[in-house]
Amino acid sequence: MLPNALYIKKGFEKSIYDGHPWIYKNAINRIRGKFTPGDLVEIKDWRGKFLGIGYANPASYITARVLTREQESIDEGFWHKRLKRALDFRRNIGVNTLDAYRLVFSEADFLPGLIIDKFGDYIVMQVLTLGMERVKDTIVKILIDLLPVKGIYQKNDATVRAFEGLTLEDSIIFGKVPEKVVIEENDVKFCVNIAGGQKTGHFLDQRCNRILLKGVAQGANVLDAFCYTGGFGLNAAKFGAKSVLGVDVSEEAIRTASHNAKMNEVDEICEYEVANVFDRLRELEKEGQQFDVVVLDPPAFTKSKKAVEGALRGYKEINLRAMKIVKEGCFLLTCSCSHHISWDLFESVIFEAAKDARKTLRIIARGGQPPDHPILLGFDESLYLKCLLLEVS
Repeated sequence: MLPNALYIKKGFEKSIYDGHPWIYKNAINRIRGKFTPGDLVEIKDWRGKFLGIGYANPASYITARVLTREQESIDEGFWHKRLKRALDFRRNIGVNTLDAYRLVFSEADFLPGLIIDKFGDYIVMQVLTLGMERVKDTIVKILIDLLPVKGIYQKNDATVRAFEGLTLEDSIIFGKVPEKVVIEENDVKFCVNIAGGQKTGHFLDQRCNRILLKGVAQGANVLDAFCYTGGFGLNAAKFGAKSVLGVDVSEEAIRTASHNAKMNEVDEICEYEVANVFDRLRELEKEGQQFDVVVLDPPAFTKSKKAVEGALRGYKEINLRAMKIVKEGCFLLTCSCSHHISWDLFESVIFEAAKDARKTLRIIARGGQPPDHPILLGFDESLYLKCLLLEVS
């Protein structure tokens, strides 16, 4: 029995029973004991019935995160068991044979606040919460024990760390890690900028959705908007595209995309531009440009419920503009990567854009997260990626 406990208000315990691992500040009835932020606490309902063990941080609106629903010791053995479970899961679903994959997906792998991506012999780790920060050294030690790894880089530049009272920091915490690593995904080579790239350096979650372009990209003129380092466009080129135009606001991303095109020997058909995608879509429409395939893979337009309305306006705008430059009977692949935008909301805003653009849509395929980014039922926040392949006419 731990000396500290959080008691949940009557009625608020239902979400925990249903599998949700977060305890919000407004759900807490009372606190037993005194604890330092990041300490372990027992979580109990208003009657005192045991619900689980988690770590707590009163500075965060998400005051506690559930680690286990069993009465067990949270020691090095616990963390070893959880990390091994995550690795065994990847082996069972076969992604461990890939050049790069997500090894730990936070709450969906029962390790709240921890993201781990593996790029070849190197690991990029994001620690997003104070509770996980306090066991970071233990996590690193176990990773070295479980995997053949040459280096581990901590990419702790996410702004959510500030809500936990944590500083932003990027550094090598084990071995040696080169600035850039080359990986292969879907037979396409990518140069991953571990230190300077977005997130952990490469968007591994779109791996399966990029394959949706197979067939529709054959002989096509493709626009890859928000292209980052060329993920969708380079796959389209490998699938036989006639031309690829990639657009992104980041100069560094465009330099890397151009490099990746040369590395894959498709630079003769790939062209890249640094531009604001919203502005460029309008310009392409005014110029009368038409494409056989348009890809929209924007960043998350909202990171809070309060910003959903504005985000929906953004999604509608870019999709409406994209539909106007897709040739009759050709294809739009459009994505959203915010858990605040549900499937219903996403599809409804696409439909509204189609009505305003006077277009008719047929859904060819729905895509989501690959299996190394599992979705935890009862925790909707783990379902964030939506992808639609549409015929536009």
